[in-house]
Amino acid sequence: MGRLVFFSFLSIFSFLITFSDVMIPQKQVMALPLSTDSRWIVDENGQRVKLACVNWVSHLEVMVAEGLSKQPLDGIAKRILSMGFNCVRLTWPVFLVTNDTLGSLTVRQSLQSHGLLESISGIQANNPSIIDLSLLDVYQAVVSSLGNNNVMVILDNHISKPGWCCSNFDGNGFFGDQYFDPDLWITGLTRMASMFNGVPNVVGMSLRNELRGPKQNVNDWYRYMQKGAEAVHSANPDVIVILSGLNYDKDLSFLRNRPMNLTFSGKIVFEVHWYSFTDGEAWKNGNSNQVCGRVVDNMMRVSGFLLDQGWPLFVSEFGVDQRGTNVNDNRYLGCFLSVAAELDLDWALWTLVGSYYLRQGVIGMNEYYGVMNWNWCEARNSTFLQQISVLQSPFQGPGLSEANPHKVIFHPSTGLCVLRKSMFEPLRLGRCTESEAWNYTPQKILSVKGTYFCLQTDDLAKPAKLGIICTDSNSKWETISDSKMHFSSTAANGIAVCLDVDSNNTIVTNTCKCLSKDNACDPESQWFKLVNSTRSSTMTKPLSRMNSILNFPANDFHGSF
Repeated sequence: MGRLVFFSFLSIFSFLITFSDVMIPQKQVMALPLSTDSRWIVDENGQRVKLACVNWVSHLEVMVAEGLSKQPLDGIAKRILSMGFNCVRLTWPVFLVTNDTLGSLTVRQSLQSHGLLESISGIQANNPSIIDLSLLDVYQAVVSSLGNNNVMVILDNHISKPGWCCSNFDGNGFFGDQYFDPDLWITGLTRMASMFNGVPNVVGMSLRNELRGPKQNVNDWYRYMQKGAEAVHSANPDVIVILSGLNYDKDLSFLRNRPMNLTFSGKIVFEVHWYSFTDGEAWKNGNSNQVCGRVVDNMMRVSGFLLDQGWPLFVSEFGVDQRGTNVNDNRYLGCFLSVAAELDLDWALWTLVGSYYLRQGVIGMNEYYGVMNWNWCEARNSTFLQQISVLQSPFQGPGLSEANPHKVIFHPSTGLCVLRKSMFEPLRLGRCTESEAWNYTPQKILSVKGTYFCLQTDDLAKPAKLGIICTDSNSKWETISDSKMHFSSTAANGIAVCLDVDSNNTIVTNTCKCLSKDNACDPESQWFKLVNSTRSSTMTKPLSRMNSILNFPANDFHGSF
């Protein structure tokens, strides 16, 4: 009788599933300015605002935002938005606002002084209105164009003397270095904060990029960063104030037991940088699971603990070689994305830039970490943009209560989540906005929230399935390996298997791989991360609908789908 009832609802399910596929999520509307609520950045209404930014370089010798010789400014701003970024971390050097001779140079003069005649022609063709504006006016024009396209801006003091960053001995590393006069730095921060006071899309100021070098010390960090924060807040109380740590912005551990002493609150955010080369070539030379576990533990120790202390943590730089040929970067990325999803971090990708006017003496240098290609016409790697797109929206936070708390099963190497389109298809990877709401019990059972169904293994190299007998060993999923991203269960024949993905994005179970020691093995198809979410799905769930329509108790039906 149950089977007859089940098939009698086939047409109903088909209609509901088809209807749900065309549902469109509502776009988030922000009320600026921003502030902080414990570890979250929020708008004026207390609603979570997730910073999903891209870095746009404007601190090199020319002191003009890169790419304006390749494409119109408004077109670049629109491209940023179309790629899913809501924010730009726009870099600037102190000397731009403290050296009147430099700041008053026109774009043409600055380019001419470096012999960049081709760039002059490019800007005359693509952005003729700015060629004879001062460098400061052009910086403001870039901010204005981003604002006209609803893109937020974080003003990042990247360096003092214009040029490529960074090294321990470039004179820009720490307070008291050759080009890093603390008083001049505070003057620059104050002038920049005042210049953009009342500009609504300027939502934050980052005090200094990558403090470093032999002079760095904790006492001077507190002395000057507190002065800088107070100066910015006094000149522009609307912006959030973003503070970097020591050792190339990797280390904030000193804050664990020594809080800052500031006259204001609700505006402080800390930033950290995290690349593959942060750990040398560990990813290339080590086992990915073991390296991921070790690196994440260290990151939580030196910076991630701030989230538990109630501070927002902004990963203001991460990135990879967009060509996909760098083994170190490729192995790091899945681990990074899993952490960024699990902690629901705010972030800024390095970099927007496809090519530079002039970098380190090279004219027109190609930037392989850039999301734009060399001529800024199109994305360098659309697959990468798909991979990070799920992180461009918040999973949780104040005001985001579209659904009851649940988990999604995130697959970092694709940027997709485990979902089921219908009752008659196997579990597959798909857009996380369509994911089932999952629950992970203390008994290690992964169940579809609000239903009788749990995830089960069938046999080696076969699709994982959903069933309602959830007490057997094939329904229990342990997280194993140092990365904590392998989900292992025991098949009916007693073989240990791990969740995996086949070439068609179907969820299968295979022999667990690359758990330790093997440095050449790639485990990423078997990496999954449970992510807490209160975000609603854009699909109506066929499983929960069937469960409520049939309304049978668990012991009245035995089987799986």
